[in-house]
Amino acid sequence: MADAKKTLRVTQVKSSVGRKADQGQTLRALGLGKIGRSVEQVDNDCVRGMIFKVKHLVKVEEL
Repeated sequence: MADAKKTLRVTQVKSSVGRKADQGQTLRALGLGKIGRSVEQVDNDCVRGMIFKVKHLVKVEEL
């Protein structure tokens, strides 16, 4: 399975309330929005950049 893309499980652990608006929008773009919600995203530069922007609000696991 050389085609298999690496994926990341991103879990929101803190609220976006009181943060800059673009951080909340980044969480929504990742598919998050509530504490405890998890999504699986493809591991690429675009997603890594979004995660870096909200790294203080999320937990990331490699799958």
